[in-house]
Amino acid sequence: MGFQLANINGRSALVAQSHYYDLETLSGGELNADPMSALGHPRELSQLSASLDDAAPTGILANVTIDCPVPWPRNVFAVGKNFADHAAETGADEIPEQPLIFTKFPSCLSGPDVTVELRSDFVDWEVELVVVIGTGGKDITEADALDHIFGLTIGQDVSDRRMQFVAKPPHFGLAKSFDTYGPMGPTIVSLDQVEDLENLRLQCSINGEAQQDGNTSDLIFGIPKLISYLSHVTTLTTGDLIFTGTPGGVGGFRGIFLKDGDVIESTIGNESMSFGTMTNRCIRVTDHA
Repeated sequence: MGFQLANINGRSALVAQSHYYDLETLSGGELNADPMSALGHPRELSQLSASLDDAAPTGILANVTIDCPVPWPRNVFAVGKNFADHAAETGADEIPEQPLIFTKFPSCLSGPDVTVELRSDFVDWEVELVVVIGTGGKDITEADALDHIFGLTIGQDVSDRRMQFVAKPPHFGLAKSFDTYGPMGPTIVSLDQVEDLENLRLQCSINGEAQQDGNTSDLIFGIPKLISYLSHVTTLTTGDLIFTGTPGGVGGFRGIFLKDGDVIESTIGNESMSFGTMTNRCIRVTDHA
């Protein structure tokens, strides 16, 4: 049956429609409230999710704060130029032959409705599908890679282009790791709730105006390849994140940047299911150095 897992006010909860169910309460104390701990129990989460029709909900999602679903991963990987249309808009002469990997600092991660703090006038948006690793491993084959996924969620790889291109080679990690530059959520969707991993539509709008509209069918390097590639370098662990890349339509290469008061809306889904919506308002704060 699968599940949708959220972090509600710092506590793990299963989600169904407009309600949430505190995980520790629902499990009778067999599972604790720690959102990171829940990532090690996908089988139990599926079993509990199947029983939600007979359980009393803890509350209504509209009345609570939804936090980052994976608040403290060990590693946050990201993939550059993984959609051909995005690679083209950056001015790349050719499609990468191997994944272009960089990292985001875990401290940049935030919830699906958190305010993004702009630290310059050159901050950009990038909607992305984020993979949450469940069972870790080393030297994982592409054939086995999907077995290592706990679930999927929406992410924004918010990017300060001024910081990114102030140096050569570019500061990918620094430019994408300011506090609040990694909104995620609202829930982690288990893989068995996704009918077609290669047909998920990624959309991003700014102030209601569509900017990005891509599909995972257009990924240059698919999710199994990314998991296998990374695991041959480092042992993946439960809770590690992979931001899998953004489609074309970012603002920076068109001279358009986020400004105070802008609202970023990010969605992923298809005809049969939705991951929900992230809504992040922007506020302009003090410049970085």
